[in-house]
Amino acid sequence: MTGGGAVRSGIRFDQVTVAYGGNVVLDRLDLTVEPGEVMALLGPSGSGKTTALRAVAGFVRPASGRVHLGDRDVTALPPHKRGIGMVVQQYALFPHMRVRENVDFGLKARKVHKSEIPGRVTEALELVGMGAYAERYPRELSGGQQQRVAIARALAIRPGVLLLDEPLSALDARLRSGMLAELARLHRELPNVSILYVTHDQVEALTLADRIAVMDKARLQDCGTPQELYRRPRTEFTASFVGNANLLPVTVGSGSVTFAGKRLELSTGEAAEGSTATLCVRPHLVGLGEGPNALTGTVAEVQWRGSTHRLYVDVDGHRLKADVRELRETPALGEDVTLHFAPEDAVLLPGVRQARPAPERETVTGGARG
Repeated sequence: MTGGGAVRSGIRFDQVTVAYGGNVVLDRLDLTVEPGEVMALLGPSGSGKTTALRAVAGFVRPASGRVHLGDRDVTALPPHKRGIGMVVQQYALFPHMRVRENVDFGLKARKVHKSEIPGRVTEALELVGMGAYAERYPRELSGGQQQRVAIARALAIRPGVLLLDEPLSALDARLRSGMLAELARLHRELPNVSILYVTHDQVEALTLADRIAVMDKARLQDCGTPQELYRRPRTEFTASFVGNANLLPVTVGSGSVTFAGKRLELSTGEAAEGSTATLCVRPHLVGLGEGPNALTGTVAEVQWRGSTHRLYVDVDGHRLKADVRELRETPALGEDVTLHFAPEDAVLLPGVRQARPAPERETVTGGARG
């Protein structure tokens, strides 16, 4: 699909604040989505991520700050003049219209010449693999097929910016996995379209995004590539929300830290000697048995997860998680075991421990919004 939309690619939030009745729901957001980039806004419900997307769409007006699309300040423009494509979680297809009519609706609304419309509808439907379904009604389609039509409708106007608001949350796990692959393919085929993708599902963000903006309590907490945020998080909130993490309160020494009276070696990390900090270790990097940075504790729970076992081990009042390759014989509850991790696999997060989003975070699904 070629260019030609009314909007140049790229999004810029310039100190954007949104408030309802004095309640700030988006606080001074500074963020740039580069041309052709997929940016995921990731965070729990109420974090401000959907409000940020609605500010781009023009559905909410900032109390302060500016929104730019390409080189245009669109803060004061109504939604229909911004020339963006948008897909929401409930598809919003017209039930009385056939697929092709749903897709051409936006083209007619924008007064595209009628001779161009059939070709653009076909182009958009073929792009999402729905070319053979043009004459069907939405009720004759599966949930995944309806979402593909909604995406085709958004792409038919050839936008420079595509907004996706929890687009997969209404799908079951199998369809969600398939649509993730389709969205990744679309990104490859539309390299000039900037995509802002709102989700509270970490797997979606890690799979699709070039960069992830982590939101919490109406503010941007962190931003980076999926690899950066997962392997070397900069804050405790990021560590606990992007993936799963052991977060251990430690006292910083010289090239080491102390946890539960045990000296642990580190290969990287910057914090003042004698200060308190948090040590982040991903569960899959924690091994069972003797090794570097060994910690002994009591087995509190064992979960079988197919190819791995998740062990929960209490060490001096702190519960550590270890994901180890499926064990032939699992340790008994109450049994003492030793865990270990390599110095290079631990990340030191300076500062005191902060509130965490949840005591045990797995992949989140459902319709929660923020």
